[in-house]
Amino acid sequence: MLVYTDLLTGDELLSDSFPYKEIENGILWEVEGKWTTKGCVEVNIGANPSAEEGGEDEGVDDSVEKVVDIVDTFRLQEQPTYDKKGFIAYIKKYIKLLTPKLTPEQQDEFKKGIEGATKYLLPKLKDFQFFVGEGMHDDSTIVFAYYKEGATNPTFLYFGHGLKEVKC
Repeated sequence: MLVYTDLLTGDELLSDSFPYKEIENGILWEVEGKWTTKGCVEVNIGANPSAEEGGEDEGVDDSVEKVVDIVDTFRLQEQPTYDKKGFIAYIKKYIKLLTPKLTPEQQDEFKKGIEGATKYLLPKLKDFQFFVGEGMHDDSTIVFAYYKEGATNPTFLYFGHGLKEVKC
């Protein structure tokens, strides 16, 4: 199994259990999330509850929570939204922090593609939810989530160069 960690903080952000598609010249990775149910699962054992005393399960917490698989699996933490000015400031800071951690070849790819990726992301800012890894570091790679038109499940966008592949 492969886990992808944040190159800046080491937080786990993704794994190969969630296939991705490279977009914007490989700068962004697009991953489809799914809503799932977390919590109690009802098991029918064939008993007739009306024939037994009480008829209700007492002392059992039947709370069920709907979660997005990627957010739940990697314990992503939602962040406040960005306006255009704040987002551009984040991108500039992110470039400055990430570039020294890349190989010279990766640096060239990243520098060539980040402007196009930023232009791709800017018009969607109002539609995004922003997430970071479990550690909630200030200098984390941001994970973007949004719903494509007509979709019931969220789509996540990652900066591919900001992820480090780790074999487990």
